[in-house]
Formats: sequence, C-alpha cells, structure tokens
Amino acid sequence: MSTQNLEKPVVNALNRDYDRERNFSFLENLYLPEIFKGLAYTFKQIFKPKFTMQYPEEKWDPPAIFRGRPVLVEDNGRERCVACGLCARACPPLAISMQANEDAADPKERYPEEFQINMLRCIYCGFCEDVCPEEAIVMSKDYDIVFESREEAVYDKERLLVPKEDLEERLEFLRKYKNRQFGQFWDFQQDNNIHSVRDRDREWNTGLSLVDMIEQQEEAEDTDPSSPWDR
Repeated sequence: MSTQNLEKPVVNALNRDYDRERNFSFLENLYLPEIFKGLAYTFKQIFKPKFTMQYPEEKWDPPAIFRGRPVLVEDNGRERCVACGLCARACPPLAISMQANEDAADPKERYPEEFQINMLRCIYCGFCEDVCPEEAIVMSKDYDIVFESREEAVYDKERLLVPKEDLEERLEFLRKYKNRQFGQFWDFQQDNNIHSVRDRDREWNTGLSLVDMIEQQEEAEDTDPSSPWDR
C-alpha cells in the first residue's frame, strides 16, 4: 500500500486527461461568441418597456404595508403617546428615548415631555409599533431621509408628530392586521385611548397619606373575594 503525498496535487488542472475538464473549441477560446451574446441581450432590452423611476423627479408611493420612518400620531392637536416606555424597551438598537411628565388638565394624565428617535440607529423593524397599546407610534411612508450631521439625525417630538389624517392608510392596515392576528382578544383603538387612573377607582382620594393607602391595601387583601376570578 503506497503512502499518498498530501502536499503534491493529485490532479493537474491543465491536464487534458482530467475527467471533469472539457476542451474548449477555437471560438470558445476566443470568448467572442459569449461577448456577442451579451451585447445582443443588452440591445434587445433597450426596446422593452422601462420600469426605472426617474428619482428624484418621480417619487415612489409605498403601499400601506411599507415600514418607513417611525412617527408619532397627533390626534386633535396632541400626541396620543402616554409615555409608557414600551417602545423604548422593545427597540433592539435602543434608538428611542423619552421623558414622561404628568398634566392634570390632560385627560390621559401622562404625556412625553421629551421624545427622541435616533434615526442613525433605527433599523425599521416595527417593534415599537407592535407593542404600543395606544397606536401612538406607527411606521410612515417616509423613506427619503437625509442628514448633514449626526445632530440632525436625532428627531425630537416636534419633528416626529404627524397628524392622524395623514396616517389613515397605515392605521387602517394595522386595524385589519392586528384584528386578524389576535381576533376577538384585540381591540384596536381608532380614537385616542383615554384611560385615566381616576376612572379606575371611583373612591380614590388624593388626600390619603401613605399610611392610609397601606392600610386600605391590607384591608383589601384580607377581604375574601366574591369570585375565584377576583384573586
């Protein structure tokens, strides 16, 4: 049994006796037929209808399913966002940041005093849109985004707000998409979802001290529920 020398190639690629190698004809060695075939295909495509858009003179109108720049929905002159922070926690590249504040005159109580999206980090995944319980942040059709500096790439709340009327197509698509996905367990909020803490408990008293609140909580825990579902 002979020992095979692994450093020496077994088959020479230039060997005519190699089984997997075929011999080219004279014309194939000149490469001219293949060049003429390529030119003939290019010449044939010249007379076919053109599908290229003359950008930027012609702008593409994306469908409702398109995920463009994320924007905040402005409803009746105010943002629908309640600054819950779910979009910032769900964002994979950590592109969203916000600062919440409270306003007694606002029916929804909480609102984002500051809301920023770093478009240099945004990957247009749509996770912020999926987790938002208020349909307050959606993916728009805006895809033509240009920055001259890193500072311009950070969009604040004023630049993110878009009227609800301009986002009707996307909101309608989300309504059909989420209702089909979650069925009867999903209630798409077409209008602003105003859920005040004051409406959850009619006997809520803002004058209670911390000790009184703890006593009320302990009393509620000691009371037997009327139904096992209330536990």
